[in-house]
Formats: sequence, structure tokens, C-alpha cells
Amino acid sequence: MAGRKQFLLRVDPELWRALERWAADDLRSVNAQVEWLLRDAVRRRRGGSAAARAAGAEGAGASGAGAHPSATLPPADGGAGAAPPGGAAPAPDDTPPD
Repeated sequence: MAGRKQFLLRVDPELWRALERWAADDLRSVNAQVEWLLRDAVRRRRGGSAAARAAGAEGAGASGAGAHPSATLPPADGGAGAAPPGGAAPAPDDTPPD
């Protein structure tokens, strides 16, 4: 396997703490946790397997008992205009008031 690509990632301190907790729960380093998250996101975006999609649908609903710690992660944009799962962020409403 070729060498790994290194890059700088700036992360909100609250998000970093949540990633640290999640990584510790999964017995991973934060780096390994972020790499796992990225791989999972790419797999899901490409469609993944039907079984994985079905398992994801069963586990949907972060408010239920046993919700994964990721359910508590803050939105990447600080909460304004969060993107829906699998979709693009909504465009800002630039329409003038009536």
C-alpha cells in the first residue's frame, strides 16, 4: 500500500472532545476514528451493500436507547444550515422580507 496522505484538519474543540470520547469508547485513536468515519461515509455515499443500508435504517433515530455517541456531535457548521444526510446544505434564504 502506498504511503498515507497527511493533512491538517481544524476542528471545533467541542467536536474534538466528542471524537476523543467516541474513539476511546471504540478503543481507537482519534486519527483511526476519523479515518473510520471517512471510510464509512465514502462507503455509504457509494451505496454500500444492501445489508449495510438495511442495518443503517434499523439503527436510525439517534434519540432512541443505545444511541451512538455520534448522535451528540455538534453540526460541522455550528448549527446554521446543516446539511441533510446524503444531501447538500440548503442555500441561504436571500429573499428580501415582504
